[in-house]
Amino acid sequence: MEATTKLQGQYLAFIATYTKMNGRPPAEADIQRYFRVSPPSVHRMILGLEKRGLIRRTPGLARSIEVLVPSGQLPTLE
Repeated sequence: MEATTKLQGQYLAFIATYTKMNGRPPAEADIQRYFRVSPPSVHRMILGLEKRGLIRRTPGLARSIEVLVPSGQLPTLE
């Protein structure tokens, strides 16, 4: 995995864990509630992860975040 910050790794771990547990990816609102941050903060992080090639989204489709990092390379969700 490309070097990420601790926070980026936690976002990736959350998205992967949420998807596994719920059978669908989280909405940005779910991420916002978990990390207790503002909607713009979540959106900026998602755009940054996508730009770095760590996640993929389908434009116009809700809950379409897909983690591209192999699960064995993800940090443990704290």
